[in-house]
Amino acid sequence: MLRLIKSYIALMILVIGAILFPTIKALAQEKSQMVRLAKIKVDPAQLEKYNEALKQQMTAAIHLEPGVLTYYAVADKSDPTNITILEIYADTAAYNSHILTPHFKKYKDTVKDMVKSLELVDVSLVGSAVKPGF
Repeated sequence: MLRLIKSYIALMILVIGAILFPTIKALAQEKSQMVRLAKIKVDPAQLEKYNEALKQQMTAAIHLEPGVLTYYAVADKSDPTNITILEIYADTAAYNSHILTPHFKKYKDTVKDMVKSLELVDVSLVGSAVKPGF
């Protein structure tokens, strides 16, 4: 009987560990992530060119860099020259690697005369929710 109880307890520990491990792992990864907002003011005369350069850079980064996890770029509806980008990197090393890539350097060179101001704000992720397949 004691042997059966010990086996049951061992099995429960394994089951609970299997359930909790992905959650603990996700929390650890989330803590190491680097999350940043880039607030950009673009020259109105060059907005279309800027948006194209931004999309090219974001697409390249997501496809070529495993440490670039998320990009969302949005424009203020009342003033589309105000762009905010949510960037999420696996960690600071991934960000530091990102800014040295050829596609990021090309983007910076292309938009240098289009950007009127840039503010980088490091933030902490409070939570996230995304529908599967979205």
